[in-house]
Amino acid sequence: MNDIEINRYWGRVIDTLNDALLIISKEGRILAANRSFEEMTGYTAQEITGQSCRLLRCDACEKAIKDDGRGWCTLFDQPRADIRKCRCEIVKKDGTAMLALKNASVLYDEDGTILGAVETLTDISELDRLDKRVAFLTRQLDATDGYCGIIGRSPQMQKVFGIIEKAARSDAPVIILGESGTGKELVARAIHDRGLRAGGPYVQVNCAALNAALLESELFGHVKGSFTGAFRDRKGRFESADGGELFLDEIGDIPLPIQIKLLRVLETQRFERVGDDQPRAVDVRIITATNKDLLSLIAQGGFRQDLYFRINVIPIHLPPLRERTEDIPLLVETFMQRLKSKTGKPISGIHKEAMDSLMRYAFPGNVRELKSALQYAFTIAEKGPLDISHLPPQMFAADAPAVDVPVPGNHRERRERRELIDALQATGGNQTRAAQLLGINRVTVWNRMRKYGLDLKRELTANSTGPA
Repeated sequence: MNDIEINRYWGRVIDTLNDALLIISKEGRILAANRSFEEMTGYTAQEITGQSCRLLRCDACEKAIKDDGRGWCTLFDQPRADIRKCRCEIVKKDGTAMLALKNASVLYDEDGTILGAVETLTDISELDRLDKRVAFLTRQLDATDGYCGIIGRSPQMQKVFGIIEKAARSDAPVIILGESGTGKELVARAIHDRGLRAGGPYVQVNCAALNAALLESELFGHVKGSFTGAFRDRKGRFESADGGELFLDEIGDIPLPIQIKLLRVLETQRFERVGDDQPRAVDVRIITATNKDLLSLIAQGGFRQDLYFRINVIPIHLPPLRERTEDIPLLVETFMQRLKSKTGKPISGIHKEAMDSLMRYAFPGNVRELKSALQYAFTIAEKGPLDISHLPPQMFAADAPAVDVPVPGNHRERRERRELIDALQATGGNQTRAAQLLGINRVTVWNRMRKYGLDLKRELTANSTGPA
């Protein structure tokens, strides 16, 4: 096929495209449209030719239209080689909306004079529907795996989830306070994923992992030649998080000079790169976290009080695991399911003695330590239920931290304890059936046995020898 034949059949070639194609004059009039455009929008090429391209009511074009008398669209201000790509919504002839991926490029003649523009539209409505379906299924998966991956049914954690929901609907700074291993990173991520800025970037920095000079460059970026090794300009995490959220983990470890610069950014939403005097504007929501007592640091001169007031707008306190031991059986079950799926080992459940040991242990490392303990157990065990011999030895050392078991004192607790013992004795120690008799779940049976310090063998023996 020679050039003449190609030119002769060029219109047919255009009509074979799956994407809609438009040729638009520099005044914004539609000059031509292919067959896919007709099928996609419902307009015929004949009825749309000569019409303004605003007829499609493209939301991306509405942002690009200018009224300064120099032209109708900012597309024509772009460099010659520029091809603008964007996701947009257009309105079809029947009035319904269609999501599309648009490519737009300016046409020039041999002398560089603007002739018009070429646009292609790809219908992504089905892709958008599938994206929403995936998002829905992801949320469903989260629902079966805790709240945004955070496991807990205790009243303390339900309170935390409620504050997360409120923080997500706000744009104010959040500070997450809690011991190491309580899940501060998960909380920060949940605030972003469920928040107003979920569509924007989420950037995380561990402030304790870098020295002062590196941390300043990491946060604010630097210009070429600003220090030894700065071979090129580099944008920092604030710029990367523009339009989204920046999570500053271990905020208590930030050096004082950087605290001053950070305070300025929070107050003005502007900063300068290292070695530069040009201010840059950003729109960033700050989430911070620490396991330190910031008030004590302030008293010692290690943390600025004005910065503390800036970041401590919405505080979220995460309870240590020893204060929500009723969540341990659920955490154990969740982590064991994950480990079983990952390792493929035929491990089924956990012996009561091993669970009781986990319930008594105070877990100074919190949920992270519990997870590590179960990873250790899955490494040691080969099959069957986990027992005490599979747990880390340090958990049984003489100086191992332990949770105090409360002694029941009031009438309700005595009655609850008596009913539990009766149910266990009536079912021969079958905790699932005992839970059914009491109208509660099996985890609650575990929790009450731990709470009242019940030994199943002792209680069953007492039943066989006489009344308890």
